Amino acid sequence: MPLSRQAIKIAALQTVSGPGVAANLAVAGGLIAEAAGAGARLVALPEYFGLMSGDEAARLHACETDGNGPMQDFLREAAARHGVWIVGGTLPLKADAPDKVRNATLVFDGRGKCVARYDKIHLFDFARGGERYDEAHTIEAGNRVVCFDSPAGRIGLAVCYDLRFPELFRAMGEVDLIVLPAAFTYTTGQAHWETLLRARAIENQCYLMAPAQGGHHPDGRRTWGHSMIVDPWGEILACHEAGTGMVVAALDRARIAAIRRALPALRHRRPELLGG
Repeated sequence: MPLSRQAIKIAALQTVSGPGVAANLAVAGGLIAEAAGAGARLVALPEYFGLMSGDEAARLHACETDGNGPMQDFLREAAARHGVWIVGGTLPLKADAPDKVRNATLVFDGRGKCVARYDKIHLFDFARGGERYDEAHTIEAGNRVVCFDSPAGRIGLAVCYDLRFPELFRAMGEVDLIVLPAAFTYTTGQAHWETLLRARAIENQCYLMAPAQGGHHPDGRRTWGHSMIVDPWGEILACHEAGTGMVVAALDRARIAAIRRALPALRHRRPELLGG
C-alpha cells in the first residue's frame, strides 16, 4: 500500500566495534551522517557501539557518569549537528554496585537533549562448549520499563537479550515502534534472531527496529548482525546482514492503525486472567 503523510524514515546502523572508543565513534559518526543524508529522522546505534571488548577492566575504565563522558558528548553533538533523534545503542554508565556498570541506552532529540534512558533488564547468560557469557558478572540489571514520545510516535526501548522476554514488551503498552539495540552472538542469532524480532513486531502490532553488531571482533567474538526493520505485519522491510552499514525504511503510523483495525488483537487481550 502507498505510504501516508504520517510516514517518516528511520535508520538502524550496524557496526563491528572493537576496544578503541575513538575509532568506534568515528565509524558511528560516519553512519549517522549517511543516515541523516538519506532522510532519516530517527537513527539507532547497536549495543556496545562505543566499546566492545572481552576485557572487563576496559569496560569499567570506560564507564561514564550519567550526563558526562565522551560517548555521551558524541551522541549529543551528533544529534544536534544533524538534527536527528538518536537512540544511542548502549554504553557503560556508573552502577550502584561496586565494580559493575549499567548497560544503558540513551536517547537524544534533534537538539541534542537527552530525553530517555533505559538500562538493560535481562542479562545474557550462555554456556555451550567453549562459548560462555555471563553479563551479570560485570553488569548491574535495570529495573524499569521505558517508553517515550518522538517524531516516530510512541517508542519502547529494549536491549538484545530482552528480546526473549515478551512480558517486557507487553508492559510497554501500545507503542508505534520498538527499538532494540543488540550484539547477538552468531550462534544464538543464527538460530533465533529473525524469528524473535518478527514475533515481537507481530504480537505488539508495531514496527521494530534492531540495530546490531555484525562481524568478527578483535577480541575473537563473532556477532550475528542482520540489523533489520520489521513492520507490524511481521514483514522485513530492510536487513543488513554483515559488516558495517545501515538500513533505512519508512515507519507509517497509518499502517499501524490499519492493521490494528483489521486484526484488533491488542484489544482482545485478557490480562486480568493472566496476572498482568
